[in-house]
Amino acid sequence: MSLIVQKFGGTSVADADRIRNVARIITETYRKGHSVVAVLSAQGDTTDDLIEKAQEINPSASKREMDMLLATGEQISISLCAMAIERMGYQAVSLTGWQAGMLTDSSYSSARIKRIRTERIQKELDKKKIVLVAGFQGINKYDDITTLGRGGSDTSAVALAAALHADLCQIYTDVDGVYTADPRHVTGARKLDEITFDEMLELASLGAQVLHNRSVEMAKRYNVNMEVLSSFSGKPGTKVKEVVKTMEKIHVSGVAKDKNVARLALVGLADQPGIAFKIFSLLAKKDINVDIILQSIGRDESKDISFTVARDDAQTAKAILEELKESIGFKSIQVDDHVAKVSIVGAGMAHNAGVASKMFEAMYSAGINIQMISTSEIKVSVLVDERDADRAVQAIHDRFFSEFGNA
Repeated sequence: MSLIVQKFGGTSVADADRIRNVARIITETYRKGHSVVAVLSAQGDTTDDLIEKAQEINPSASKREMDMLLATGEQISISLCAMAIERMGYQAVSLTGWQAGMLTDSSYSSARIKRIRTERIQKELDKKKIVLVAGFQGINKYDDITTLGRGGSDTSAVALAAALHADLCQIYTDVDGVYTADPRHVTGARKLDEITFDEMLELASLGAQVLHNRSVEMAKRYNVNMEVLSSFSGKPGTKVKEVVKTMEKIHVSGVAKDKNVARLALVGLADQPGIAFKIFSLLAKKDINVDIILQSIGRDESKDISFTVARDDAQTAKAILEELKESIGFKSIQVDDHVAKVSIVGAGMAHNAGVASKMFEAMYSAGINIQMISTSEIKVSVLVDERDADRAVQAIHDRFFSEFGNA
């Protein structure tokens, strides 16, 4: 008998009918002879509603108290789902994160899982019960409830699958798998039967919202077999694994866009060693992540450096650098937060020449200007005007995934 961990997102448990549907999926899996641990998110907009309630009381509430509040959302979901399963005639037990043995560090609102004590879950499974676990939460060494931050329920599910040595971790969402692009915005987007961990990690980091990158990192580290599928359609999903059969055949697996980007440019820097270190060490100390970096060729003993950060960090980064303008030694700083990053991802790119040129050709044909370029073994990213982002994604997708593309 195999063990399957199933995770259901907020949309999947948004109301009574959807909770009953989730209970049906879980019990169908159980009836096939599998042990089942289900991880649930808070219903629909519950988390946003709880944040709104906190804002009414104290706009500057501590992160500890926010974690105490937000963790209640998942608790509602698991108890209601357990009730639905019991009504169907099956034994079920709901467990909060701490009851399930989810031990974390003390970074409230963005805690990291340190280890999982699986004894309680295993004891319930041995009793032939279906176990429902509250995602997104754990407990620290002070016995305080903590939350795992964005994508926390995905991370909870993969961590449990790893700790319990589950045979499969199924992530149920409102889409029926991983697509070559966002099917809501890109004509001709196709569902992938399978994708590698590395490709999925890149897509998740680049704005694809099917899986959170933390959960993919963990799945890769512990070699957890994953499947992304819909809780509504009943169709087979996309398998996420280390190696896929089509890796050498398909050059590009997906196209993604990220609008949470801003570009900063430092103009008139001294062309001497140590300047880049000064700039980026300052930003690192303030936990500002830098993505694409472009340095011009030095002329007349000066150079320019452009780089991208998350849009929310742009003004903070500007203030930090302006404060130390004389020490760094630049003439001016420019900020553009009307840009977007468009990327192609594919494990097959590493062994096939000309993939980047096809991308650039598609953008040229669409009349879209490229501001910056970044490449890795399985990814090419370009920075474009935000107004051109959707057109760029469509043009690139058409080039690689049209009838004669991606060959």
